[in-house]
Amino acid sequence: MAEKKLTPKQLHFARCIASGMTQSDGYREAYAVRPLTSQESIHSSASRLMSDPTVASRVNHLIRLREQAVVASAVTDRERVLSKLRGWMDNAEPTDSVKIRAAELLGKSANLFATEVSVSESKDSTSLAAELEALLLAANEATQSATNEPTESVTNDNEQLH
Repeated sequence: MAEKKLTPKQLHFARCIASGMTQSDGYREAYAVRPLTSQESIHSSASRLMSDPTVASRVNHLIRLREQAVVASAVTDRERVLSKLRGWMDNAEPTDSVKIRAAELLGKSANLFATEVSVSESKDSTSLAAELEALLLAANEATQSATNEPTESVTNDNEQLH
């Protein structure tokens, strides 16, 4: 079955939503909305339009394209910066501070100077519960032994007095 074509207004609405507008603002932009039209009416019309699978699919497609363009641009920018840093590092005089700084920035971009070590150990809920229970018991015993020591010496003193 052939995919349903969008009308020019539906396409304009999808572009507005993909560019970051709210559904109501996109509806106002794409359709000739009379000034006295209620907000509820605009909102329900925009929601109804977004519930159309063809329109929603087009919005999602446009958002994906925009995200891909952002990623491609970031990769291109990163490659340009790294290329410049390599050029400065290779072509600067041996005592030039630019060469040292370029090498430092290049190393940072490659994460060569990372000092943080992140260790994540996954535990299941039963082992976590057992570990917590052991810690709580140890804390409880420590609290009881700290509060019982003076009490025992007082009772021992009382027994000696009697």
